[in-house]
Amino acid sequence: MSSGIKAKDEVHEGEQVDALHPEVLVNPDLMGDAVDGENREHEMGVWEAVKSHPCACLWAFIMCFTMVMESFDMFLSGNFVALPAFQKRYGVQVEGSGWTIPTRWQSALFQSGQCGAFIGVFLAGPITNRLGYRWTTILALVLMNATIFISFFADSPAVLTVGQALEGVSGGPFIANSPAYASEIVHLALRGACTATLQMSWSIGSIITPLSVLIFLAPESPWWLVRHGRKEETLAMMGRTVEIEDQIGGTSSLLDLIKGTDLRRTIITCLMYASQNFAGNLIANQATFFFEQAGISTNKSFQLNLINSCLSLVANACSWFLTAWFGRRTIYLWGTATNVVLLFILGICASVPTSNAINYAQACLGIIISFVFAGTFGPISYTIISETSSVRLRALSTSVGRAAYYVAEIPMIYLASQMLNLTGWNLAGKCGYVWGSTACICWGMAFLFLPELKHRSYRESDILFNRKIPARKFKSTVIDVKDNE
Repeated sequence: MSSGIKAKDEVHEGEQVDALHPEVLVNPDLMGDAVDGENREHEMGVWEAVKSHPCACLWAFIMCFTMVMESFDMFLSGNFVALPAFQKRYGVQVEGSGWTIPTRWQSALFQSGQCGAFIGVFLAGPITNRLGYRWTTILALVLMNATIFISFFADSPAVLTVGQALEGVSGGPFIANSPAYASEIVHLALRGACTATLQMSWSIGSIITPLSVLIFLAPESPWWLVRHGRKEETLAMMGRTVEIEDQIGGTSSLLDLIKGTDLRRTIITCLMYASQNFAGNLIANQATFFFEQAGISTNKSFQLNLINSCLSLVANACSWFLTAWFGRRTIYLWGTATNVVLLFILGICASVPTSNAINYAQACLGIIISFVFAGTFGPISYTIISETSSVRLRALSTSVGRAAYYVAEIPMIYLASQMLNLTGWNLAGKCGYVWGSTACICWGMAFLFLPELKHRSYRESDILFNRKIPARKFKSTVIDVKDNE
């Protein structure tokens, strides 16, 4: 007991404790506290957790809303290319079809932000390890405010492309840190709903300045604090998990992501992120343009896009309940399978002789595909990503995972533009055949390799991965509350 008190007193005096010299694992009293804390987490339901920890939910939602910055880049650019005024200012005239943005500039506008974000997410990991989630996000918000003026005053596609790229760099930390922070600050029962909120940020507008103030007021992640020796601000349960991970892996670096069992966790994180580009999500990102290519008028296309955004918001709210009722693996597999069927139906509709009814059928299918994505495997992907990595590597893992997303997305954006553009292949709804096929591959990979982590503490997840349990046996494997390996 005296050693535990001495260790705490040393921390209060300002000395950081070496994480490689465990306190909780060798102290029976602290181990008892850790076991009791984990048992309480498992026993608490969703509504009870909300009532007990409302502020944690609030801060998780606020951090998730930083994702609207990336939403601003993707959806605004995707919708602007369908505006006649935008096409006339930045595009070329195609005989018989009016003004349009050339495929190369359309792809550049879509890809530049993602290329910048690719750099941003790689910078986010090491910076977050050093400064913490709060200050990294605040710095990114300040940089975003500065770079957005380039796009605002752009008078050519080239300048607009540069502006989008720089905004992407500042936006990288938002997506890298949001799922990690949200999963670490809330109760075990709330991880699914709070991390699923990330998908909602794709459906709402931009709110930059108020976020800077709110993030400044937000608490730091308790898991980050214990990693940096500030254990007086955390629980014994967290200290126990961190000490177990430190004994297994020691310090955290990018190279640790590909060592031992962490390689498996990194691959799952990267595949979850990358798969979002292969199951119809890019139809949602270019919804207005897709509707126009499906034969809908410009005005109707924007109306349908508004409906699409509103329904996506509703779908994401529904996902909060789904995460409470069903497992992560179940939601991902059924959501992906549903979109596989819908995407092939979309391709079939586009293959029959064109009529007004067929055009609207394609548009409706595009909306339904977006709805399914926003309610199932879209939000649950963020939950899986935030729960899969180890605590010590989480900031780095989410950064590298998001980088894998951009590696997959950049060529897919070009492919999507090529399939839809009048100066490209002009496939319209026939792109459903392509995305349906890639979604099938995503489903197969998830069926074989995606584990079920619902109701698992981070300690239990560490043990399951370290024991190399097969993905389909994660749910049924029993981990004793006293096990440390």
